[in-house]
Amino acid sequence: MANFEAYREYQRIESGEDDSPPGEEDLLLHVPEGLKDSWSHIKNLDNFFTRIYNFHQKNGFACMMLSEFFELIQFLFVVIFTTFLVNCVDYDVLFANRAVNHTEPVHNPLDKNKVTLPDAILPGPECTQRIQGNSWNIFLLIMAAIFWIYRLVKVFRNFLNYWEIRQFYVQALKIRMDELCNFTWQEVQDRLISLQQEQQMCVHKKELTELDIYHRILRFKNYMVAMINKSLLPVQLQPPLLGNVVFFTQGLKYNFELILFWGPWSLFQNKWSLHPKYKRNTNRLELAQQLSRVILLVGLANLLLCPFILVWQVLYAFFSYTEVIRREPGSLGARRWSLYGRMYLRHFNELDHELHGRLGHGYKPTSKYMNSFTSPLLAVFAKNMAFFSGSVLAVLIALTVYDEDVLTVQHILTAITLLGVVITITRSFIPDEHMMWCPEQLLQCMLAHIHYMPDHWRGSANKSETREEVAQLFQYKAVFILEELLSPIVTPFILIFLLRNKSLEIIDFFRNFTVDVVGVGDICSFAEMDIRRHGNPTWMSQGQTEASVYQQAENGKTELSLMHFTMKNPHWQPPQESSVFISQLKEKVKHHAHGGPSTHLLLSQAPLCTSLQSINPMTMPDNLLASVMAHPILTASGLQAGEPHFIQPSAAAAASVLASLPPSQLAHTSPVRSHGPLMSSMSPYSTTYHSDRSVNDSMIHSDSLMQRNSLPPELVSAEMSLHAIYMHELHQQSSHPQMTSGQWQNAVPMRDIHTNTGLQQSSHGPSMSMPTPVSLGGWQEEEENEDDQESKSGSTSKHGTGRSQ
Repeated sequence: MANFEAYREYQRIESGEDDSPPGEEDLLLHVPEGLKDSWSHIKNLDNFFTRIYNFHQKNGFACMMLSEFFELIQFLFVVIFTTFLVNCVDYDVLFANRAVNHTEPVHNPLDKNKVTLPDAILPGPECTQRIQGNSWNIFLLIMAAIFWIYRLVKVFRNFLNYWEIRQFYVQALKIRMDELCNFTWQEVQDRLISLQQEQQMCVHKKELTELDIYHRILRFKNYMVAMINKSLLPVQLQPPLLGNVVFFTQGLKYNFELILFWGPWSLFQNKWSLHPKYKRNTNRLELAQQLSRVILLVGLANLLLCPFILVWQVLYAFFSYTEVIRREPGSLGARRWSLYGRMYLRHFNELDHELHGRLGHGYKPTSKYMNSFTSPLLAVFAKNMAFFSGSVLAVLIALTVYDEDVLTVQHILTAITLLGVVITITRSFIPDEHMMWCPEQLLQCMLAHIHYMPDHWRGSANKSETREEVAQLFQYKAVFILEELLSPIVTPFILIFLLRNKSLEIIDFFRNFTVDVVGVGDICSFAEMDIRRHGNPTWMSQGQTEASVYQQAENGKTELSLMHFTMKNPHWQPPQESSVFISQLKEKVKHHAHGGPSTHLLLSQAPLCTSLQSINPMTMPDNLLASVMAHPILTASGLQAGEPHFIQPSAAAAASVLASLPPSQLAHTSPVRSHGPLMSSMSPYSTTYHSDRSVNDSMIHSDSLMQRNSLPPELVSAEMSLHAIYMHELHQQSSHPQMTSGQWQNAVPMRDIHTNTGLQQSSHGPSMSMPTPVSLGGWQEEEENEDDQESKSGSTSKHGTGRSQ
């Protein structure tokens, strides 16, 4: 029955258990009732911090409990309403297969044979008799009642937990409930860290760090991200006639977590500690056989419960999506980030709201990239089908307007509805005539936000194979619904025939990649973002890492995760190896910014130029961010594609733009040297790249990235996007030097280009001519037709990205 929750929501707040880090069993005890308001010596910090985070993201006690209440009502409604439809409706009368004669007197003789809704509903005693006469009905109702009571008890427990967290926010963190929505998570986290010094929530450590909190909230999620990164979980299938297919659903993810993390036979003996026997190498084969038996039992249980889960999936999908499909048939053609995509693109130590916000920014460029692929043959067919269907629909609508009695004709409403659906579907296959074909640039736009891209995508953006791989990360909503419906059938076979074969690899993975952190417990070693242990030499870790190929994270996830976490948490002090990596990256940016193309040249011929020159840097940093996010391609192609000096994306171009961002309203005011066309008073990040401090001084001060605590989160995200492009370019130069050598250094003297463009700088600021329009591939469209064009593509819909604070 646990899988009934798989389709709904899996990240629920679990109840506390008696678990503490090693040596703290006698220390981390609940405070007596009289001192409970002090919140000292929290028994289970994993659950406590998770509840605090969920409480913030779900907008407080009232919203959380109201959601829990309506989930109970919703389940009850689905069960009762389905039972009523199956047992208490006379469909022969409803479909007019049997005539109904009213015995009571009527005013109009024609109404005597007219069928009303009460005529199709069976009397109460007959309905009850039909329910009791079917043993399957009784069995299913009993199962549903047991599950509903279980959910009711869980809601009551959550009520007590949520109330305690509410008291903690009000009394300890000094945040009133009416002000909660005005606080970002970083602000709540800062108060938690400060409170540790006063209340000593964890007695094993005097001070908590941002990474400690992230480790406790994301302990199991970091393991899942690492296993996806190392291709350990069997989510890529090879079914006949379908080729390579990624199948990773909520139900399958739920079973993975049940087996590995919190089930009765899981590898973890509690929330924070891996069982000691899995840390030893002596009995790995025996443990692999034991895990294989557990997987087999769970797979057989899924197979046994498959019919019941499947019925629930179908009913829930029917009640959830039927009205939406009727109202907006094109919504099935909209896309969403797949569950596999969210795991593949997730950084280590990235909270849910950070991931949702980042992927939300990448939604539009990814949609445009996917929509840039069209089939000419299918487009011709779709245009003609739309014409024929539209012609018939126009006639039916005209007849209805002329005389509404046309609606009484049998199946006329069905015909109008189906014709509307056909038109909507066919229009989604008609390409936008204003869309320009430039997949490489659109792929760069995607990279700026999603941060990860396989090497073989570069130079192959126009190939269908690349589009199919992107589709695995960014799937149609219809595909998502279909996969979830098929999940109860496919999941048992994946567990029994595929995951069991990975038992030994899973045992080795947890033994090799689990570390014990003081005051935190056992965590995935990848989550430490340790460059020395898991760095990749082709991702600027040359000479700093001792990792073998088996120990390296794929696609630069260690390096990119370290940069992302450092930017999101400016007060965090990274360890020495990480500080060295960040400092060397800073030096590389400074070097490329000096030797690369003029920033003024890039900006003057890019759509951002006007925005950069017109923004008041002291008051409107968000406007700059909006421009960067709207046209992130400037870092990749600041020059016009039609010019003879056009080059491919380069680290120098990204570094030049990165080092010349305007300051925020609370920027650090330390004096810096001016290297770009913008003001010499740079943002804290520009201060980082233009400072004269040595690398050792940067390490002592935990790098000047920590000065960014006052920057808007949107600007931090924009800078991370620039860093993702920059780091990917350096990776390409390191991995394929023959393909990237000589682009900037030997191709064109960029300073000469800058001079020839007639752009001159004075001591008061840049003086420049009006920038010429730049062809931006798929980004340049007719503004007034944008909404209509996106409705044609069927790929734009309201896409909720969750709370972004």
